Amino acid sequence: MKTPSLLLLFILSFLVVANAVQPATMRLDYYHTGNATTETFSFDRVVIEPLPWPGNMAKTLDGTNLGNYLFEVRDAASDKLLYSRGFGSIFSEWSDTEEAKKLNRTFSESLRFPAPSAPVKIVLKERREGKEVDFHEVWTTTIDPKDKFIDRAKPPSPGPLLTLQKMGEPQTKVNLLMLGDGYTAAERGKFEKDAKRALEILFSRSPFKEHRKDFNVWGLCPAAAESGIARPSTGIYRDSPIGASYDTFGSERYLMTTNNHALREVASFAPYEFIEILANSGTYGGGGIFNLYATVAIDNQWAPYLFVHEFGHHFAGLADEYYTSDVAYESQAQRVEPWEPNVTALLDPQMLKWKGLVVAGTPVPTPWQKAAFEAYEHDIQAERRKLRAENRPESEMNALFEKEKKHVDELLGTDQYSDRVGAFEGANYEARGYYRSQENCMMFTRYEKFCAVCQRGIERIIKLYAAE
Repeated sequence: MKTPSLLLLFILSFLVVANAVQPATMRLDYYHTGNATTETFSFDRVVIEPLPWPGNMAKTLDGTNLGNYLFEVRDAASDKLLYSRGFGSIFSEWSDTEEAKKLNRTFSESLRFPAPSAPVKIVLKERREGKEVDFHEVWTTTIDPKDKFIDRAKPPSPGPLLTLQKMGEPQTKVNLLMLGDGYTAAERGKFEKDAKRALEILFSRSPFKEHRKDFNVWGLCPAAAESGIARPSTGIYRDSPIGASYDTFGSERYLMTTNNHALREVASFAPYEFIEILANSGTYGGGGIFNLYATVAIDNQWAPYLFVHEFGHHFAGLADEYYTSDVAYESQAQRVEPWEPNVTALLDPQMLKWKGLVVAGTPVPTPWQKAAFEAYEHDIQAERRKLRAENRPESEMNALFEKEKKHVDELLGTDQYSDRVGAFEGANYEARGYYRSQENCMMFTRYEKFCAVCQRGIERIIKLYAAE
């Protein structure tokens, strides 16, 4: 009699969650200003979004310890913690660039959470990447949900919401929004095809493939006046609805947007928790920031790799494991243990964060064909820079990447420990002092698979959002 009773209890619990009345979605927009050494935060506005809160109200607290930032929503009277989430930001990445040493910049950022019924205190905490292990409080503000200045106006509709995949009510699933940018009204059909193609790409890769039932996927595509997005390095400028652009922080392949207001207003018409921006472009590029958004140039030959790789950053806080290509960030002299789940400073080999996945007899650090890889990549990156400097056709860049992938896959697949989890030096944009968990992974090269540690990190986030 116990099994039927437990089954009935589970079904009833599920129905209660599925049919619960969700609170409204509240959003705090604020400004993040500063440079390489200083920063300030200032209040912009509080908004009630058009749709109810999409998340699971039984999973409001974030215990993952991921992100450069963490925000908390606390009851103002009792200080009870009501909601928390870790996240990354554009400012955090920009503050490590050379430009941040020379001038101040301001970025718009947002915090989204279930609308409270009584006044709350918003606490923003930070740990500077590569400099601090623990969070410390950097800004607080209070919100009274009865404040007449909370913006309850409905912004202009970006167009019809496309249901790409619905596996259940939003509060029981992970909710992903495919957001088109640079599509004209006449290209709406193209966006729908691109979004469906992107969906199948994502769910062809493990562990997303095994967890497809845990995801709802939605689509929105505000009409652009012109087709395509901006690429300033080649004289292309577009006023696209979301503001996606290449050349972010001077990196020709880094495709991001800093138009946070536009992004949030469009996205508010979908029950979303994660955002993938599909840029209507064929030039190699993409980007991803933890719990902010990811981007991909959807018409590029390497879009399947770019999409899933960048989504790994956004969804699970996975670090880049590569270190031979050009990046915009300044190297950190100080080594602290990274918060990202797939890289380590190996300050104490006995405390390796993925120790449980290391097979007995695997040396830590783990030897690999590092010198041969670096020599080959030196030539590849020089050729890559030359192609971009001469503005050669994208087909030539694709051919270079094909040659590189074939050679690297063979090189990294024939080592003594190629199939083992260990600690392979070279990761997090650094040749020395940081280590990745396996010799090859989608976060290191254009390999087709995530390593075991990255897969574990992704599944941890799925568990945080989807109903069990």
